[in-house]
Amino acid sequence: MNDTNVSSIVLDRLTEEWDALTPEAQKAARYVLENPTDVGVSTVREIAEAANVKPNTFVRMAQQVGFDGYEDFRAPFRDAIRRGTVSFPDRARWLQDIGKSGELGGLYADMVGAAIRNIEETFGGISEEALKAAATDIWNSRQVLTLGVGVNNSNARNFTYLASTGMKQFHAIPRPGSAAIDDLAWADEQDVLIAMTCRPYRTEVIEAIKLAREQGLTVVGISDSPASPVILNAHHGFVVAADTPQFFPSSVSTIALLETLLSFVIAVSSDEIVERVERFHRRRHQLGLYAEEPE
Repeated sequence: MNDTNVSSIVLDRLTEEWDALTPEAQKAARYVLENPTDVGVSTVREIAEAANVKPNTFVRMAQQVGFDGYEDFRAPFRDAIRRGTVSFPDRARWLQDIGKSGELGGLYADMVGAAIRNIEETFGGISEEALKAAATDIWNSRQVLTLGVGVNNSNARNFTYLASTGMKQFHAIPRPGSAAIDDLAWADEQDVLIAMTCRPYRTEVIEAIKLAREQGLTVVGISDSPASPVILNAHHGFVVAADTPQFFPSSVSTIALLETLLSFVIAVSSDEIVERVERFHRRRHQLGLYAEEPE
């Protein structure tokens, strides 16, 4: 097992032990989950200061999740740094060039760089096995309720629209004129809730997830932090990078993740789905919904 996987296992252990941690230890754990690269380069005093807790809090947190102390805890993170990461010199030169290209070149470079970085960071932290497990639960469910509010409402509806080309059991919530908790009224352990929200976290999404768990639904959570209440309360949690130079959160990685998740659902589904997708689009051509290109 490589060092990157080992450090990921440490992060997974933190989320698994989250409820057992004291409030101060949760502050330390939150900092580690959101800034894992800092662990490998920081002393216990430095990281404690950054997390605004006492050094002993980090020591106790490390011990609570099975390590002798902080030095033992940070060892896999240091090893991962020594291994290095992939560099992209050609992309870096391209971003530098457009950054010098004119009055808005800097903004263009910042936006493009953030979009690419978000995609890389998101999929760098998600395994094929995790996607397959979520996709299998989705395929085996009676119905899938996809919840997003604000900017994520359109992301949820786009995912549902794409799924509807081959499957009938997908529904975006909240439905027009409804509330998410009402749309969950008759859902149970046969169903799946896909819920997404990034900071600042929307309370209606968090409450819907809690209600879904009480009713036995399988929850797929998408959020921007391993310490997000969405991830901590999900059966399948996926962290997306949503950084942007602008005031609005980026949806680039969320959309990419949802498209990838749907492709996994189709991959684990029956052969009938492929035929249904083809039939769906063939029908559209026959009804004149697509402009035919000249031969």
